[in-house]
Amino acid sequence: QVQLAESGGGLVQAGGSLRLSCAASGRTFISYAIGWFRQAPGKDREFVASISQNGGVTNYAESVKGRFVISRDNAKNLAYLQMNKLTPEDTAVYVCAADLSGIATTLRRAYEYWGQGTQVTVSS
Repeated sequence: QVQLAESGGGLVQAGGSLRLSCAASGRTFISYAIGWFRQAPGKDREFVASISQNGGVTNYAESVKGRFVISRDNAKNLAYLQMNKLTPEDTAVYVCAADLSGIATTLRRAYEYWGQGTQVTVSS
């Protein structure tokens, strides 16, 4: 079992930055990959970024590449999503998820455990 809890969301102006955190508990943190997904009102949940179990491999959606950075601190059981140059199109609920295969996949169906999410709102 893995429990995930996101924090760090909020309201920010376009062009600003936020750092989201994903706190994990339960199964040994280094044994699984972490992914970030987001869901805007009326839209499907979409992949944002993922990081492999040891942090050596990362993947990003094209829409956030060059603006967002995913990282993890295995000593603290924490994963992060640094979001820069935010635009109103980034407004969504951001959710972190755990993939027990340890691979930084982009596929939503590969993730077995999900957090509750944190709201990010970007004003124009």
